Amino acid sequence: MTKVLVSDPIDKAGIEILSQVAQVDQRVGLSSDELKRIIGDYEGLMIRSGTQVTSEVIQAGEKLRIIGRAGVGVDNVDVPAATQRGVLVVNSPGGNTIAAAEHTLALLLGLSRHVAQAHASTTAGGWDRKKYVGNELYKKVLGVVGLGKIGSHVAKVANAMGMEVIAYDPFISADRAQQMQVHLSELEDLFAKADYITLHLPRTSETENLVNESLLAKMKSSSRLVNCARGGIIDENALAQAINSGVIAGAALDVYANEPLSEDSPLRKVNDGLILTPHLGASTAEAQENVAIDVAEQIRDVLLGLPARSAVNIPGLSAEIMDSLKPHLQLAETLGLLASQLSGGQIQELEVRLQGEFAQHPSQPLVVASLKGLLTNALGDRINYVNASLEAKGRGIHVLEVKDEASRDFAGGSMQLITRGDKGGHSVIGAVFADGDLRITSIDEFPVNVSPSRHMLFTRHRDMPGIIGKLGSLLGEYNVNIASMQVGRRIVRGDAVMVLSIDDPIPADLLVAIHSIDGIQEAHPVTL
Repeated sequence: MTKVLVSDPIDKAGIEILSQVAQVDQRVGLSSDELKRIIGDYEGLMIRSGTQVTSEVIQAGEKLRIIGRAGVGVDNVDVPAATQRGVLVVNSPGGNTIAAAEHTLALLLGLSRHVAQAHASTTAGGWDRKKYVGNELYKKVLGVVGLGKIGSHVAKVANAMGMEVIAYDPFISADRAQQMQVHLSELEDLFAKADYITLHLPRTSETENLVNESLLAKMKSSSRLVNCARGGIIDENALAQAINSGVIAGAALDVYANEPLSEDSPLRKVNDGLILTPHLGASTAEAQENVAIDVAEQIRDVLLGLPARSAVNIPGLSAEIMDSLKPHLQLAETLGLLASQLSGGQIQELEVRLQGEFAQHPSQPLVVASLKGLLTNALGDRINYVNASLEAKGRGIHVLEVKDEASRDFAGGSMQLITRGDKGGHSVIGAVFADGDLRITSIDEFPVNVSPSRHMLFTRHRDMPGIIGKLGSLLGEYNVNIASMQVGRRIVRGDAVMVLSIDDPIPADLLVAIHSIDGIQEAHPVTL
């Protein structure tokens, strides 16, 4: 029976969904060694931020097909190692958007009105109203670093509160920023101008310690900083010194370079102006249920052979694209399978040419599907949409992509794969007809029109009387039944191709006999 391991606390709604398709084992608090010891029994792993899924864990997961992170980030998963093994990694990028955005806003308000400090003073017996005079957010400048789902929602609410919002995000167009009522800015200019700054970035090699002593020094002495995104983006030593020395007025953090926050952290020694919360950004009842349901549904779907909505390591291949491009992806994979078996040797280059409607669709999924088909015979079940590009790169296969939006041959366009390798090159073209049927329309520039079938035979031969009869008779002698046959040629008595759909695979000794027929130049049995 299919088994899924849940190694962090997960809302019961997620467990119920997983239980529809698998035996679910909840084992919270496993050590790294314990996880490595048992993971080999499971097809699925569902985690939150507590479990570290290292390359060693992934290597030990011999049956592992999917890792689901109930949350936004996947920094506790070795995604490259998972990709190498063909293990899908999914998350829930939208499940805790509102929770994280609202916590950011709560910290902004808490900083501006000294809520935490005033509370501590009052519960200790104080009543110092003058000490805790605050500031209004109205008409202040908010700098948003990162305009993803969470940053965008913060900007939207801040606009409604009457703040002026500026943002740094190199991947947002000016038109999109204008729609959001946000002014784009360079990072250093944002830090110099903003009264409040909120960070919404992933932690990467480029963003680690992004907010350092130099950048903090550009802030106004009255400015405040909030981070509910990822720990490690801020140099915590530099931040503590900046607050203690009055370089900035204060900060509020929900995430840290190392969690839980160590006892000797410099942040614990800040005199005033600092609010610290223990990674509560996604900690609402609603968010926990939402991310658990979202990720559990994706794990369930993948185990049932369906696509995931939010695959981290299949760029550009969302569930919506998978659904809308289903026949096109099937054709791409079929042509890849066909091209690899026609080539019969080491493929060094794959050229993917998209024409007409094919050129109007996202190309990356079609290229990935082509590579999956191309490598299936060599790698079998090891190859999938997750690792196809990586496996191709590792084998030195150079991939070219050409788009031509003009439709010349078919109303729906066509797709051509050209392989080049140590045994020469081959070309296959296919199309998706209006009824959704897949058709192979050209083999090595010879026109044909055949539907792919499980077992096929492709030959290249001289166009001469009797050759078709000889091949048919030979197949009959070996009790191989022909379902359909088509010949494609460019000139009379020149070279031609013959495509046969057959009911049975071609035995090795039959293939030898086919090659012995006078006029047969090549013969390639194909299984699709």
